[in-house]
Amino acid sequence: MRSLFRKSNYLSTLWYQLLVEFGFLKLSKAELDVLSTYFPYYHRLSLKFQREFRERLVLFMNNKSFYGRGGYSEVSVEMKVLISATAIKVLFGFPKTITLSHFDKILVYPDRYYSSHSLQYHNGEVNPKYGIIVIAWKEFIKGLNNPTDGWNVGIHEFAHALKIENKIKYNGEYGFLMPMWWSKYVHLATDELKKIKEGNSIFRSQARENIHEFFAVSVEAFFENTIAFKAYHPEMYECLVFLLRQDPMLLYTGVNVKKDANEKEEGT
Repeated sequence: MRSLFRKSNYLSTLWYQLLVEFGFLKLSKAELDVLSTYFPYYHRLSLKFQREFRERLVLFMNNKSFYGRGGYSEVSVEMKVLISATAIKVLFGFPKTITLSHFDKILVYPDRYYSSHSLQYHNGEVNPKYGIIVIAWKEFIKGLNNPTDGWNVGIHEFAHALKIENKIKYNGEYGFLMPMWWSKYVHLATDELKKIKEGNSIFRSQARENIHEFFAVSVEAFFENTIAFKAYHPEMYECLVFLLRQDPMLLYTGVNVKKDANEKEEGT
């Protein structure tokens, strides 16, 4: 039954992709205004990639169900657009078919919330059993408003979801993180975990919990502390360029963020 449900999600994604490709499904003016006003990553892309970003954004939003929790009766357009745009930012280097289809529900709380799953307070979490991603809006906005502090709840949770989705075999999205680069990344991360525990790393302390948290924190740094990260650990940075199939450093040079990363990959 679960595999049939996942397959139906995959077919739904393909249907929405066709609607987007033929121009029947587009961002509304209100949605485009939010994206254009509050999401700098989008502005740094070339016009070609801005169009792709918009198409992927509307596809993502139509494939997810958003639910307000903790006092929110509904999820606003602004919330849907900015949360979804953060997901597309993480996914942008991958083929359009990678939409985290297993995670079809996004719950939005006003602030930190108590999780009945972990029995702790959270800024966000990922629940693979029920296909849920949870975001605390106040904390999400804090991260979005400071794009250079290496702390972003949205990026963090979508990095977790990405890693889990890579292991799910029955929904059309599987094995997209290249094994060779993942193995190299894990080797480097294991050494870096020791440095974090000794207080000698640029990665924040949450990363020391395990390899899963380290990955999420390093993806935050990849997008938010790009220059410092590459200078501090060029090998690990290169691993993430290949794993995520994009290089945010290119955003600072005016070069297309995906094009050069993919060309480099083809040359290896």
